[in-house]
Amino acid sequence: MGQQQPPRQNQEPQFPDQQQQPQVPPNNPPSQQQPNQGFPPQNDNLGNDFGAEGYNNQFNQENRNNNSYPDFFQRQQQQQQREQQAQNWNQQQQQSQQSPPNQRPVPPQENNQDRFGATQSNSYQNPPQYRKSQSQQPQQYRSSQQKPRAEERPIPNMNNSGDFVDHFRVPNAQESSYRESYLNPTYVFETFIEGDCNRLARSAGIAIARKPGATAFNPLVVYGGVGLGKTHLAQAVGNEVKRTDPSKFVLYVSSEQFTTQFIEALRNNNVQQFTNYYLQVDVLIVDDIQFLAKKEKTQENFFHIFNRLHQNGKQIIMTSDRPPRSLEGLTDRLLSRFKWGLTADIQKPDFETRVAIVKQKLMSEGVNVPDDVVEYLSYNIDSNIRELEGTLVSLVANASLMQREVDLDMAKNALLNIVRNTEKEITIEFIQQIVSEYFSISVDELKSKTRKKDIAQARQIAMYFSKEYTKEPLKSIGNQFGGRDHSTVVHATKAVTKRTASDALYNRILEELLDQMNIKSKG
Repeated sequence: MGQQQPPRQNQEPQFPDQQQQPQVPPNNPPSQQQPNQGFPPQNDNLGNDFGAEGYNNQFNQENRNNNSYPDFFQRQQQQQQREQQAQNWNQQQQQSQQSPPNQRPVPPQENNQDRFGATQSNSYQNPPQYRKSQSQQPQQYRSSQQKPRAEERPIPNMNNSGDFVDHFRVPNAQESSYRESYLNPTYVFETFIEGDCNRLARSAGIAIARKPGATAFNPLVVYGGVGLGKTHLAQAVGNEVKRTDPSKFVLYVSSEQFTTQFIEALRNNNVQQFTNYYLQVDVLIVDDIQFLAKKEKTQENFFHIFNRLHQNGKQIIMTSDRPPRSLEGLTDRLLSRFKWGLTADIQKPDFETRVAIVKQKLMSEGVNVPDDVVEYLSYNIDSNIRELEGTLVSLVANASLMQREVDLDMAKNALLNIVRNTEKEITIEFIQQIVSEYFSISVDELKSKTRKKDIAQARQIAMYFSKEYTKEPLKSIGNQFGGRDHSTVVHATKAVTKRTASDALYNRILEELLDQMNIKSKG
């Protein structure tokens, strides 16, 4: 046998059933080679096309004769068929985007042989044009295939009607209706009467509603007594923001609700989901922030939410029954954040403001009431707007049931059990209970011998009220405060009177306590 030539890198492979081609001896010159017989010689560095063409022609002729392998035209036809199938599949995919998942078209099955008859792998049975990525698949297909991650699963809670609600699932862009704000739609600026008692707070609220998060009033802390309009003003800001920009996520929540949700998140190991929900908010309104006192874990979580929202330019509004510096039980670092913005108080409305509030309420209800009735109500209910409006509604309802007009006699009869006056009997035990609850101490501590500053201050105030608003003698008052003598009661009364002359905050505390005891101030 002649010497075999090593195969060239660009030559076609030989197959098992192909006959051995005669080899050209290496010493024969290229001119002596017969056309269409074997490979060109190894030393043909010029790539003789004649020898390669001869081999290809012979190979194609043999394939046509024995039909062992697909020829060029068959391979071309198969390729065209695959391209046509791919095009049809893509068209079916586009048409099926609106179809339910169970009607999704199935890709056609490919011939399981390659162009040389060899078995294909699974990857070739599903060519790339059929393998769509998750981002290319229709939404209904992806939603049925993907399982939500643990932190994205809603946390069920029960509302008053017994339905399961999720208070802190993170909504996406397609769930804008889920972004419930929990705002009272009747709390708007138009129904919030402005007066000297609330002018600063109302002006700040209007500025915030125009540019939430972009003013120097972030956070805004509004404090004041019960029923003076803190919640009304805070929610009026939220309603105005939603009216001007419905895309804003405004959320109103009381501190009790926030605490309950946080405890539920801890129990279900969903604290991160809880936090993420609040980080979605554009305007966060937290009512009665003082009730976060002594809840360390809740305060820590709220502290981090506060920081993130403030850094992201989101607006924060909080209400309280006292100024931040008087909030006990809150951490210093949280109280320091409250001072970053504006602290505005809402005081008891004066007589003119109360009259305007009553008239505005009557106008909204479409009821006519004589001016003397309006003035009588405004004069006798001077500390709580909520009660003033409630009394007015009750009076109008009674007049409607009795089918008579509202007059002064009817107003006096309606207020017999409501009007606050100093003739109402006040006991020392009642005063001790109110003062203890206000300063978050027990009655036993109030009566004890301890001289801690906060307890001693509360004790002096309770003694002062007992002397001013009860008919008990000084000796009896002292006995009910741990067996103290009458001189201690006199000293406490003088200390409180002296401090009220120079300390506005101290006066504010006394007024709030009087409101809780339903007592008119003698000042």
